[in-house]
Amino acid sequence: MFEVNNFSIARLPRIMFGAGVFKELPAIAARYGRRALLVTGGKSLRASTNWRTLEDGLRAAGMTWEAMTVETEPSPQLVDEAVAAFRFKRIEVVIGIGGGSVLDAAKAIAGLLIPGNSVMDHLEGVGREIPYAGPATPFIAVPTTAGTGSEATKNAVLSVQGANGYKKSFRDDRLVAQVAVVDPELLAGCPPEIMAANGMDAFTQLLESYVSMKANPFTDALAVSGMEAVREGFFAAWKGGDGAEARRGRTCMSYAAHLSGITLAQAGLGSVHGLASPLGAFFPIPHGVVCGTILAVATEVNLRALRERAPDSPALEKYARIGALLSDEPPRDREEALSTLVEKLAEWTERLNLRRLGDYGVTENHVAKLVANARGSSMKTNPVLLTDAEIAEIARRRL
Repeated sequence: MFEVNNFSIARLPRIMFGAGVFKELPAIAARYGRRALLVTGGKSLRASTNWRTLEDGLRAAGMTWEAMTVETEPSPQLVDEAVAAFRFKRIEVVIGIGGGSVLDAAKAIAGLLIPGNSVMDHLEGVGREIPYAGPATPFIAVPTTAGTGSEATKNAVLSVQGANGYKKSFRDDRLVAQVAVVDPELLAGCPPEIMAANGMDAFTQLLESYVSMKANPFTDALAVSGMEAVREGFFAAWKGGDGAEARRGRTCMSYAAHLSGITLAQAGLGSVHGLASPLGAFFPIPHGVVCGTILAVATEVNLRALRERAPDSPALEKYARIGALLSDEPPRDREEALSTLVEKLAEWTERLNLRRLGDYGVTENHVAKLVANARGSSMKTNPVLLTDAEIAEIARRRL
């Protein structure tokens, strides 16, 4: 019997999706004012014809702008410095164009341009944790990668890297973009290693939100649709090129990544992202690489824990459904579907040549510290409570 339990859905941006919608950005931005702040990545956009198209379009719309670049994962210091630099520049709309780091930085800056205070006043776990009162400057998010889905979320992830580092969120419904402009054509030219890492991040977010303790029928439908898109388009997008198959692959992955942002924002994540937080804070590991390299092992450990301690959990059936989705042939039963899921994820990890944690300096001596810092918000929605030993196993097996 199909049942629908109570659930709530937080605010989402207006979504504009499709090849060529980037050209509509100037007209969209002009609805919010005539003075913009453009937050972009370091090089690729400005070296492309899209940059000239954007500038020409903004001028034609009667707009002027300031610009800044974000070349690494954003830190609280970067956000505070940007707010100080631009808060008196009469900015009426913030436009973030780039990967997850760019969008997170732009989101945080948009949230603080008017209040003018430090982001450390609101950063979860390490800041003063003062409730955010707003108002936020209108924010338009334009992803140029297919991974984080940050254009659909209310949290800006900021980090300080090093032995005492952290990766924490500035989070509030008022930070959600007014408009998300998702144009698959912006993925053209994305290097294969970036496409691989981002694609695994998107799939991880879809799978983890699907089996999350906070999942609901609304997010389940989106998560399954996103994972179907990954199945259809991931490796075509990864291979790249200008042909029809590659373009279709990029469309599939843009769609999947965007859905992953919606589902993670509404349902939460799991053990992969629980470990990804300290790994990304303490070591120079790209977030998508972390997700991709530990996903198969984390899924295997979750399945074993569910079988042992929660055999009636609906997560087992959900995992089996995705195993069947990814299988080359229909599985004979649930156990075969579950085995297929783990095998397929491990196969993807090897095929995409995702590096191991040890390649970034993670050793056995770091495992205890990683475990101690892995029980953030993502781990709380994992479908089963993992022991310290199980979390350590996930990290250890990918050293």
